[in-house]
Parts: sequence; C-alpha cells; structure tokens
Amino acid sequence: MAKVETREARIRRHARVRLNLKGTTERPRLSVFRSLNHVYAQVIDDIQGQTLASASTLDPEIKGETAGKTKTDEAKLVGSLVAKRALSKGISQVVFDRGGFQYHGRVQAVADAAREAGLKF
Repeated sequence: MAKVETREARIRRHARVRLNLKGTTERPRLSVFRSLNHVYAQVIDDIQGQTLASASTLDPEIKGETAGKTKTDEAKLVGSLVAKRALSKGISQVVFDRGGFQYHGRVQAVADAAREAGLKF
C-alpha cells in the first residue's frame, strides 16, 4: 500500500508545483519524469497544449550510449539531448518543472546537463 500512497503524494506535490508554473510560447516548461528505470524530459507549451521537444533514455540516439552507465549519467544524456532539440527549434529559455520529485539526483542531473547544453532557466 505504501507505493500507491507514495505515488499519490508525488502527484499532489506536482499539482502544487504546477499552480505556480506555466509554460508559455516564449518560455515553455521543461518537465521531468523519473521512473524506476528511465528518465523522460519534455519541453511543453501549456498555452497551446503542445510538446515542442522531448527526450528519454529510451531514445534511439542515446540508447546505445546508456549501456553500462549509472542512472545519473543516463539522465545527463537525456538533459543534453532535450536541450539540443529545444535549441534547434529556437527555444533558449525554459521554466523547470521537477514533476513533484526532489531536485536531487537524476532530476538535478537533467537540469544541469540542459543548462550546460545552452538552455537558460
């Protein structure tokens, strides 16, 4: 039963975070989701309801590079890939959405890698 309560608590935290975060066309939202085995990142325009760029550890571009790496190193690859895709579409500034997770570990690795690749939060 603790797993369901943990997930529900994260969803409640995410809802609280989202009250203050809105992704606009000029500054979309970089949303991160962390599952047990994978990390997903999306750049979302909330006004139009569109995903502008996305990346995950399941992406064919980085799937081969993830073999033998730690989850945090995989998250860094995802952060740099989503930043590269966003920059190619002309997006340079984003609002970071941690998705109800702590800004720690893999979530922080995605954010740091995206900053290093050129996104501004």
